[in-house]
Amino acid sequence: MPRVSPTRVALGLATATCLVMGSGTIAPSSAADASFTTRTVTDGKTTYTEVTNPDGGAVLSYVPGGAVHLLEVKTPGATLAFKDMNANNKLDAWEDWRKSPDERAKALAPELSMEQIAGLMLFSSHERDAAAGLTDAQRKYLGEDHLRNVLNAAPNDVTANVTWVNQVQAYAESQARPGTPYIPVNFSSDPRSTAANDSAYNAAGDDISRWPSNIGLAATFSRKTMLDFARTSSAEYRAMGITTALGPQIDLATEPRWLRVDGTFGENAQLASVMAKAYVDGSQNTYDSYGHPTGWGKDSINTMIKHFPGDGAGEGGREAHRNSGKYAVYPGDNLAEHLIPFKAASNSMSMMSSYSIAIAKDGSPLTGNRVGSAYDKTRIDLARDAGYDGVICTDWGVTTGYTDPNSRFGMAWGMEDATVEERHYAVLKAGLDMFGGNNNKVPVLAAHAMWQKDFEAGKNPISADARFRQSGERILRMLFAPGLFENPYLDLSRSRSVVASQDKVERGIAAQLDSIVMLKNQDRTIKKSPLAKWKNKTVYIPSSIGHGFPSVFNQNIPDRVGPTLDVEVAKKYFKTVLTDTPLYDDKGKVVDYRQPDISKADIVLAGMRSPDNGDNFTGAGMNADGTFYPLSLQWKPYLATGKHVRKTSIAGDIRPDGSRENRSYYGATSKIGNEYDLMAVTNAAKAIKKVEKRTGRQIPLVVAVKAKTSFIPAEFEKKADAILVGYSVNDRALIETALGQHNPSGRLPIASPKNMDAVEAQLEDVGEDMTPYRDSQGHVYTFGYGLNWKGVIKKR
Repeated sequence: MPRVSPTRVALGLATATCLVMGSGTIAPSSAADASFTTRTVTDGKTTYTEVTNPDGGAVLSYVPGGAVHLLEVKTPGATLAFKDMNANNKLDAWEDWRKSPDERAKALAPELSMEQIAGLMLFSSHERDAAAGLTDAQRKYLGEDHLRNVLNAAPNDVTANVTWVNQVQAYAESQARPGTPYIPVNFSSDPRSTAANDSAYNAAGDDISRWPSNIGLAATFSRKTMLDFARTSSAEYRAMGITTALGPQIDLATEPRWLRVDGTFGENAQLASVMAKAYVDGSQNTYDSYGHPTGWGKDSINTMIKHFPGDGAGEGGREAHRNSGKYAVYPGDNLAEHLIPFKAASNSMSMMSSYSIAIAKDGSPLTGNRVGSAYDKTRIDLARDAGYDGVICTDWGVTTGYTDPNSRFGMAWGMEDATVEERHYAVLKAGLDMFGGNNNKVPVLAAHAMWQKDFEAGKNPISADARFRQSGERILRMLFAPGLFENPYLDLSRSRSVVASQDKVERGIAAQLDSIVMLKNQDRTIKKSPLAKWKNKTVYIPSSIGHGFPSVFNQNIPDRVGPTLDVEVAKKYFKTVLTDTPLYDDKGKVVDYRQPDISKADIVLAGMRSPDNGDNFTGAGMNADGTFYPLSLQWKPYLATGKHVRKTSIAGDIRPDGSRENRSYYGATSKIGNEYDLMAVTNAAKAIKKVEKRTGRQIPLVVAVKAKTSFIPAEFEKKADAILVGYSVNDRALIETALGQHNPSGRLPIASPKNMDAVEAQLEDVGEDMTPYRDSQGHVYTFGYGLNWKGVIKKR
């Protein structure tokens, strides 16, 4: 270590020494007592100094020769290091890592300018290219707008993420100067650990442990599995620089057609509460070698429970990202049940509001406000009045209206006629703290001016500065709790050893297996079997065609074509894998298949995806001309003319003449993108019958449903000998379960309905109120049902 000339500053009974640490290897501060050590770390693009304090004290990191310097504090028996992050050469309360996040946030908030707090209130739009490194656009919002919360939507490339994160953190550190304290960057992420990675809100990528979706984790009915997932994913997130999970999603799936059911913990409030609490506890802790929680530490991340106060009651299952689904309806007067998981997980550091406008059964606004929840103080007060003092962030795009000029879409529901600045002000008036998807401080500062004007007119109880500092203090807790002010940089070699380590990968695979639900097992088709039994056998896997739906991001979605289960995976278990030959039209498009001769097949494994109505961004349920059609849980076309189909919708826009829009889909027909999945199973069953009739051989048909929501089994159940359901698990897990390698233990987190009439009869805001399907074996596919090798799993 190079020689330094310290500047000593009196700090009460202790002595602080401001040191500009240079590069070097391990360098003790003093040989006389226990002291901090330093080492130089580089990822090839960013070089920083890591400081290890004695006796389990905080690990620090900073770029030497820059805006942040070290302070030494002598205590009895030890010399401790701290970071001087505002260039005043003294240890301020908020710089003292021995104090609690609450104390530090309370101390720092008054030192920040309104521009800095406005920047803290921003949560960036999606950053999808970590490999590009620090961009000019990022420099702008970090430097000029003071933004410090970044949404990482990039793939799971450890090297790319580590080098990008370090570059961003170094740039943020360089912005510190006297009068402008240093604030590190809080990176966040949507779910990125799902095995079957085709959800609209799962970041793409590889090289991370893979788990079932939330509803798949719920299917395990296991708090321990949920804790394992939270602990594992939080450690992997931290290794990629992510300190906030934009989850868990804890909306109750009381409407089975809702397009985001796969992200929930199901329809039962008790199960959802247990899972939500376990996710938060597992994430917001670090664990010792015995598995005991030790509080916030190097593997901890913030959670952001969402979408308060629950968004699972979309009318007809439509979803609030688009105008088609902006209304949640409460025909069962059941909002209170949707709050239960939020109360259970109220120790979460942050919370995200929902998009939708809440409508009562008589068509009036549930809270008297015909606006989305981010603008609805009455709904936000349900959290604040219950004592929640964490951060509340809007969902992304709430301050943009879908009718705004040059806007592809926006979710400013009920506030379309307001200006962008007025929307920001209304969000603050409702009691929220952060603006999801906004990189620009200008409208936030405009909202500050509006607040102050109304304060001076006696319309607001506190000044604009005081209101901003309230939010600033809450947001700062999210940065202090995981230790970002101390150690924002990443050691690439350490990160590589953490992400997708063998133990984590194995835990994810085990969870996938445990989440699979067996609905039917006629004549013990699936039973414990040695793997060697199959190595010389033949399997037939049918193929299918799935049509995509145009979305705001992509108008040309290619068809999903090919085998319904991964042939390459199947080849690891079978000697021969048969599948269909595609037939093309004159434009080279697959339009059908020709079956092979399956007379020598020993088993048929047929994959199906749950009925595909589209996703959050396709405007599912609404035609281009503004008319509506039904979302469906069956594969065949569904004509909505039953006795329970509403001829007048509960919700609708209020027209200029005072009349209300009717969003009924009565008389319309569903649009399902993967109807061919059902045809593939039906054709397979017909081929099996032909073989049996010709040769007497009985070939078992195992159907593996890759489910994102509930579905109606009546269309294929009698044709299948066994039925498995996997919620975003990989094909390996489904195939191994079908071959008797794992005793199924999953149970339904949401019931399978008898038919679409049963779906129409249930109420959007009430769970477990739907007539379930009874199969040919007499089993009822209700919440909590599932089979193992021996029979029905006892509910517990």
